[in-house]
Amino acid sequence: MTNNWTVMMKKADFYGIAERFGISPVMARLLRNRNLITDEEIKEYLTGDLSGLHDPYLMAGMEEAVDVILDKIDLGEKIRVIGDYDIDGVNATYILVKGLRSLMADVDWDIPDRMKDGYGMNISMVQKAFEAGIDTIVTCDNGIAAYEAVSHAKSLGMTVVVTDHHQVPYVENADGTQTEKLPPADAVIDPHRSDCPYPYKALCGASVALKLLIALFRAVGIPDEEWEPFLENSAFATVGDVMHLTGENRILVKEGLKRLPSTENLGFKALLRVTNLYGQEINTWQIGFILGPCINATGRLDTAKRALELLLTEDPNEALELANDLVALNDSRKNRTREGLLEAVEIIESKGLINDRVLVVFLPNCHESVAGIIAGRLKEKYSRPAFVLTRGEESIKGSGRSVEGYSMYDELVKVGDLFIKFGGHPMAAGLSLYEENIGEMRRRLNENCKVGLEELAPKVKIDMPLPFAYATFDLIEEMKILEPTGEENSKPLFGLTHVRADSVRVIGKTNSGLRLTLTDPNGTVMPAVYFGDVEEMQEVLRKKRGEMDICYQPGINEFRGERNLQINIRYFR
Repeated sequence: MTNNWTVMMKKADFYGIAERFGISPVMARLLRNRNLITDEEIKEYLTGDLSGLHDPYLMAGMEEAVDVILDKIDLGEKIRVIGDYDIDGVNATYILVKGLRSLMADVDWDIPDRMKDGYGMNISMVQKAFEAGIDTIVTCDNGIAAYEAVSHAKSLGMTVVVTDHHQVPYVENADGTQTEKLPPADAVIDPHRSDCPYPYKALCGASVALKLLIALFRAVGIPDEEWEPFLENSAFATVGDVMHLTGENRILVKEGLKRLPSTENLGFKALLRVTNLYGQEINTWQIGFILGPCINATGRLDTAKRALELLLTEDPNEALELANDLVALNDSRKNRTREGLLEAVEIIESKGLINDRVLVVFLPNCHESVAGIIAGRLKEKYSRPAFVLTRGEESIKGSGRSVEGYSMYDELVKVGDLFIKFGGHPMAAGLSLYEENIGEMRRRLNENCKVGLEELAPKVKIDMPLPFAYATFDLIEEMKILEPTGEENSKPLFGLTHVRADSVRVIGKTNSGLRLTLTDPNGTVMPAVYFGDVEEMQEVLRKKRGEMDICYQPGINEFRGERNLQINIRYFR
């Protein structure tokens, strides 16, 4: 339950928009709430397709990267793609390896081991590539912060192309200005470069890799239809890496999701089969909560190389075996996360951390691979930035997850002298440090934090008050226009005050939900469900004699062939 509710009150001629675009005034308001102002923006949102993608050559470094790679292919030089161990890195690596092979490149790949190597390309991976006779390294979803590793490669006479989407490292100057520190590669592609004119900055690593592949294909005259199958990987990574579903990302995800049910990739096919999703329409929720975690689990508990092998295999039996392994690993990951979270909550609430504005929790025996997930759960539970630290082989490893209004990467830069290595972006970060610096990290991050606990608290943004009579089958059908929904393009959320609840009963195998009958102030009755803090809702209803305010999403309950309207309660007070 949270009381920090705001109704979005953005102004526009909703009836005029509705008439011009053939939509309802309710939908016109929903579009305005998603920061669509001009008719051009609304049209792009409603009808955007692949023709709306930006020219990859608008990216700084793209021309140099294409020239270097095509020259190396012509010369028959050995190329190695080095990715990362998460869902974005695996898909980015697949795009480049598969795409470069179609260009007849002599290419192989490598992915760092989370436990041994840590995040991104390092000096030992460069040395291993050199000793294997590799001439050129192409990074994806990493490399922008690998200054030392790239420098080592250049000292060995190697060629390096960096493709990444993370924030460019910088140093703070004495006068308060910042100076970017690009790695000394032969070409650096990252839309976050300050000199990059590319109009959309929120691409994931796989989409940056796809942009490079599109540029390569166009340079040699390969038609666009040949790169379009990789939209599946771009969509998968964009959703799994929790990127904004706006602008170009929304087009990439929409087009990629269309293709996934009929995918020709044997690995994706097998994963859909073992998760009982084969033949179904795939949405962002299924990628975020069912399919994506299976890909991520390999990099967390085993090696991400198995996930990449799943995508690259041409053997249906091997694909099925690997897919089953991924699902089993994800089940193990869930158990470890549950245990680590319980321990973290106990530490926070018993050891004086509960009043910290920035949570720094040391779980020495926790598997470092689930630290980021636990940090995310702590962030949600306590509504503040959270770091979870674990004991690695040579140092303490940590992962952080942030909240709106607290730029995690910028705050780490301020205390950068404490770390062996760190990197990330405003909402998430990874780091390593020596154990004796943990207390100082906690102290300085909290001292530096200028944001109060009230400001850090989650803000529930309500699209509009909507009486139940307006929550119709037609509205639910029309809201499909907004798909795919996700980060920065959320599912619509409606609010009502003074709603009465009757016939409340507990449901679910673990008693985690409630089924209710609701009556709004106009007397309209609607069945409803709620999954969350059941005891707290029951207590509110007892104290207020069955009345509460709710934020809800209208939905359809299908049971034994019947379809009935249903309210899904998201928040209450």
